[in-house]
Amino acid sequence: MIPPVRVAALYQFTRFGDCPAIQKRLTAVCKAQGVKGTLLIAREGINGTIAGTDTGIGAVLESIRQLPGCAGIEIKESRAAAMPFHRMKVRLKREIVTMGEPDVDPLDTGHYVAPQDWNALIAEPGTILIDTRNDYEVALGTFTGATDPHTRSFSEFPDWFRAHRDELGAAPKVAMFCTGGIRCEKSTAFLKAEGIEQVYHLKGGILAYLEQVPAEESRWQGDCFVFDERVTVKHGLTPGEYELCRACRMPVGAAEKASHLYQAGVSCPACHAARTEAQRARYAERHRQEQLAAARGEAHVGAVFPDAD
Repeated sequence: MIPPVRVAALYQFTRFGDCPAIQKRLTAVCKAQGVKGTLLIAREGINGTIAGTDTGIGAVLESIRQLPGCAGIEIKESRAAAMPFHRMKVRLKREIVTMGEPDVDPLDTGHYVAPQDWNALIAEPGTILIDTRNDYEVALGTFTGATDPHTRSFSEFPDWFRAHRDELGAAPKVAMFCTGGIRCEKSTAFLKAEGIEQVYHLKGGILAYLEQVPAEESRWQGDCFVFDERVTVKHGLTPGEYELCRACRMPVGAAEKASHLYQAGVSCPACHAARTEAQRARYAERHRQEQLAAARGEAHVGAVFPDAD
């Protein structure tokens, strides 16, 4: 049986003029169609993930495709047994993915590499492979041989690169990747602006690779963090075994759950020392309310996810 909820992840770098008008238009169509999720609107484009019925998602996507530069927007679709979001948010932002480099043109990107060609590229001698994601994402899984910048947010990537630029050599060949491709649009544009000519990135990101490349041919190790209720996915985009700490929004696996610092809905080893007893008491009450709502078959609005920055 096909799961009833249609989930659509999307982004498009383009040039928008009247962002408030776009926000108003998309808010109205999402509300009318009962679609939930998050859409970010900025002068540089659109980014987000939404979920709803087939008809509802179809109507919203049609409205998005009518926006300037979005006619050919690529959509990553999946199915869910239940609605993965609790509300609909259409937000205005300075950037649809925050790097903090206003002079970088995200339309001037590096070379796209299809998932089927990625293994050959990163196996070439001299190719420098860089994971552009946040440290907690890299800790769950990455490509064999990839460099981890140990950044806590994407906005730290430019400083990391400039600090390590000389280590790359005079004319490096750099291959970069991220979850769905959007961060690499900006990171490759940034490297080109910094004078790197041979810059490549995985088209469609890790998710496209895990979906299209057979596990027996894979150079991916571990899980891939995703920004929805699945938390992580494996090859074939099957859900992983991680859950989300509702206190700090970090992924927790078997090792974290075995810690005495872990309490479902309240704390995990990553955040226990940074929270007060009063905060943990509030989290415990929220968790209790979530369990009561679940028992009644209702959605609770307290769940949140980290942004892909």
